[in-house]
Formats: sequence, structure tokens, C-alpha cells
Amino acid sequence: MTQAVRRRPGTPCWVSLMVRRFEEAEEFYGALFGWRFQPGPRQLGPYARGLLDGREVAGIGKLPADRDLPTAWTPYLASDDAGATTSSVRYSGGTVAVGPLSAGDAGRMAICSDPAGAVFGVWQAAAHTGAALVGQPGTPVWNELLTWETESVGKFYRTVFGYELEPGGTAGGATDPDVVTLKVADRPVASLHGLGRAVPRERGAHWMTWFEVADTDAAARRVDELGGRVVRPPHDAPAGRVAVVADREGAVFTLVRSAGR
Repeated sequence: MTQAVRRRPGTPCWVSLMVRRFEEAEEFYGALFGWRFQPGPRQLGPYARGLLDGREVAGIGKLPADRDLPTAWTPYLASDDAGATTSSVRYSGGTVAVGPLSAGDAGRMAICSDPAGAVFGVWQAAAHTGAALVGQPGTPVWNELLTWETESVGKFYRTVFGYELEPGGTAGGATDPDVVTLKVADRPVASLHGLGRAVPRERGAHWMTWFEVADTDAAARRVDELGGRVVRPPHDAPAGRVAVVADREGAVFTLVRSAGR
């Protein structure tokens, strides 16, 4: 499925990974997902866009040497006005860490965190509208917020992005009582999953990106062969066959062969 169109505000439109070993990350994800890479906007420093079948699906950038930040996949949520969105983030109890700043003719971006500390991006599209291919193996298919509880953080995201909040559903690969689905124009686009004390202490609240694969078990083995690690082995769940893995620098993500594929 191709989606090279402007997304409605609040819709996840891009995912990006910031790493210390840039070339090594390109090698890892190129071998795992079959991505090829092309340079991204120079304003973002060392940055490349991963391509699948010649279409952009995700980004990888290099962390500044003087910043002691964890490597993590970050979803970017669409905005018609990055300035107004970041103002709303601040007003609603979140934090704006970077921007808004220009990414050349591609658009404008900002990096923010919600009141629980989970980091997300804001993207105001111009020439670059986001991922041009979704739903295929090697592309992001879902974004899930793992947090302590969903009531207060759900209010934050509803205020900032105008989401409809629908209680219930599945997250983390299983049915759970504290799950909220975020909807844009009545379409599910992401989920919030309240884990309580089960939130990893070393990571805190964080967004998790799910990538579609043709074979979850084979992809998890490939992660291990490439120097990553399997955090949670492949297992069957309502969403499909899923596994949680980490790359060589410890960035955690989910592999899924979606139910019905």
C-alpha cells in the first residue's frame, strides 16, 4: 500500500532512529529489512532515509557526540502547524526538546515528550509527506505507547492532536484492560497501553514501533545473527505472530506478521 499523501493531524506519518554508529545501523537494518539508503536533509546532520522498492519508509540519524541520549525509534505525528502543536504540547504539560525547526523543503519538525516522558516527533509536511510505503514487510505498521496509565496521558494526546479515544482493544500483542486506541476520523492510528509498575525502569514510558515482516520467527533469528538480541521470543497474539527485539545499540522494536496476512 502506498501513501505518499499528506496525513491528517495526529496520524503517525514517519519513524526515525537516532544512533551513535550510523553506518553500522544502516548495515543492520539494510540486512534485516532489505532497505537501501539515500541522504536526508542536511539540516538534520548525518541522516539517511531507508528505501524499500525505491520508496521511503523510515529514517536513521546520528546522535550528536556530546548528547548522552538512548537510541530509540521515534514516531512522528502529523501536524498542519508545528508551531501551534508545540505550543499546545507545552500548555498541556509536555516538553519541547527540539524545534520547531526547518528540514529544508521537506517540512518542519520538532521533538517533544508527553507528561510521562515518552518522546515523539511532530512533522509538518512540505515536500516530504512521510512514509511512501506501508503495510508491506519491512515497513512500519503500528505505533504503541507503553506508559504507566492511560487516563491522564490520553487527555494530553487528545488535547494536542484531537484524537478520538476508544477504550479497550489489544496492545503489546495481548488483550489488556488498560488499553486505549487513538483514532483520527474514526480510523485507528495508534494505541496507548498502561503497564503500571511493569513499565521498564531503565526506559520509562516510551513509544514502540511495530514493523511488518513476512516471517516473524525467521526475522527474529536474523536479528540475532546480525548482532541484535531477542527481548521477547516470537509468539502468537491477537495482532498476529509477534516478537520484541533490539538492534546492536539496544533500540527496541516489535516484529509482526499481522493476523490475516
